[in-house]
Amino acid sequence: MNLNIPQLYYSKLMRAIVEFDMIQDGDHILLGISGGKDSIFLAYAMAILQKRLHKQFKISALTINPQFTDEQGRPSLFDIERAKDFMTELGIPYEIIDVDIAGTIATTPDKNPCFTCAFFRRGAVNRYATEHGMNKIAYAHHHDDAVETFLMSLLYSGQLHTFTPVTYLDRTKLTVIRPLVYFREQELIDAIGIHGFDPVKSPCPHDGHTVRQEIKELIARLSPEIPDLYEHLGAAMRQGALGELWPAAKTRAEMRQTYFDYKNNLTR
Repeated sequence: MNLNIPQLYYSKLMRAIVEFDMIQDGDHILLGISGGKDSIFLAYAMAILQKRLHKQFKISALTINPQFTDEQGRPSLFDIERAKDFMTELGIPYEIIDVDIAGTIATTPDKNPCFTCAFFRRGAVNRYATEHGMNKIAYAHHHDDAVETFLMSLLYSGQLHTFTPVTYLDRTKLTVIRPLVYFREQELIDAIGIHGFDPVKSPCPHDGHTVRQEIKELIARLSPEIPDLYEHLGAAMRQGALGELWPAAKTRAEMRQTYFDYKNNLTR
């Protein structure tokens, strides 16, 4: 396969790799592959980096089959063979493993299915990486994902939080990297279209009906009225972007002495 991407794309890829120092000599990086546009482009981009960078590192790829079923209880269509063929063309060692995430979701109906799926999927990927002597995991999260996570966190948890380009996992001693953090989602859609890969449809029964989808649509709906909305959200994710905020809320114990000082003054 002739590996090539536009210079603008390569510049965005290299900016993330260099700015966040993502790859070192001797790394063995596991790519999380869903078969969708983002992870397929990640595999393509990492294959290019392996050829162009003056770094000696290995890449492998893994897909987790969550074993979802349709309304009749039959296995949902998960045509991952196209992704398998693509990995073969790229020369990337690739494996698919089954994890009964669907069954876990069914037995824990009180929990958010997206949270349960993400938790067990990450756990399976981490375990695979550790068992196979890999030290890094690469996910295909892009800039839109980061902005949506930031706004979702603010609206649904009251916290200013998003994922970081590089995350060290103390428990497993693994490092998660996200080389596509400077790409917009539309750029990945365009890139996959150029290379003629038909993304694998997600087998998730909740696909398109998630809180993330609602946030994505909220940003799209507000953007015509607030033209710089997306850019401002992206800027707000950066450390140092905070303006004046209220101090952290005090506990009753912390306020106790001050309360009695006020009370004593009032009774004098």
